[in-house]
Amino acid sequence: MVIDSWQSQLNLTNTLLGKLTDEQLMQEVSPSRNRGIYLLGHLTAVHDLMLPLLRLGEVMFPELRPIFIDAPDKTVDPLPPASQLRDKWQKVNDRLMTEIRNLLPGDWFTRHSNISEEDFRKEPNRNRLNVLISRTNHLSYHRGQLVLLQVKN
Repeated sequence: MVIDSWQSQLNLTNTLLGKLTDEQLMQEVSPSRNRGIYLLGHLTAVHDLMLPLLRLGEVMFPELRPIFIDAPDKTVDPLPPASQLRDKWQKVNDRLMTEIRNLLPGDWFTRHSNISEEDFRKEPNRNRLNVLISRTNHLSYHRGQLVLLQVKN
């Protein structure tokens, strides 16, 4: 159910991104807020970082972290083009879904990489499943912001 929810949110986001033009992505979702292109880069970077967090492999695009995780919007110039971010978004999520589908049910209740074995014994809820649930909510939140770009036009 959790994986289906993740996939559903990805599908909805992909559909939305397919409708938004590059020009729309350059707009702020509301006055003095993030631009759509920043949100696309941010989500791509977050999903890329899920690979090592879930112990599924290394990040694919480490250059995204300083731009879209460590820095707020409008502080890094220039940003990668929307077409490049769209491509990276697709590649990251394709790989992530492949890796997620390869996990066995019991694997979801093992620790993620940001917690030690010792601390995990004390807090077993800090597991891979919890990461996927929280990232699904994160994706849903930012998709809601991106919808505003479509409504504005």
